[in-house]
Amino acid sequence: MPNIKSAKKRVLVTEKKSLQNKMIRSSVKTAVKKIDNLLKEGKIAEAKALLPEVFGCIDSAVSKGVLHRNNASNKKSRLSLRIVAAEKAAPAAEEKAKEPAPAPVAEVPAQEEAPKKRTRKAKSE
Repeated sequence: MPNIKSAKKRVLVTEKKSLQNKMIRSSVKTAVKKIDNLLKEGKIAEAKALLPEVFGCIDSAVSKGVLHRNNASNKKSRLSLRIVAAEKAAPAAEEKAKEPAPAPVAEVPAQEEAPKKRTRKAKSE
């Protein structure tokens, strides 16, 4: 524990600020998890509607100095990519569910000959 009065104050202020930063970081993580859970449940439209709110939360953390702007940009980019990937996967999953599964056909793969190794010709003396 510091002995100087100003150093003691700095310790107290640092503790308070670190708690605030932790709270903000936690809220960003919670918002991202909400979208992930919606995507796992297949509720893509709801996840898309929640996206601006999450982006606002991330931008707020940047403005308060909790997150670096590049880190925030990466988070937002990854989130949007996950939503786009889920959108692309959803129609394919619906089509597969509608179509009856074809009967499996046992196919025997044709065995191909392995390419011959090229070797150097022996040097003639």
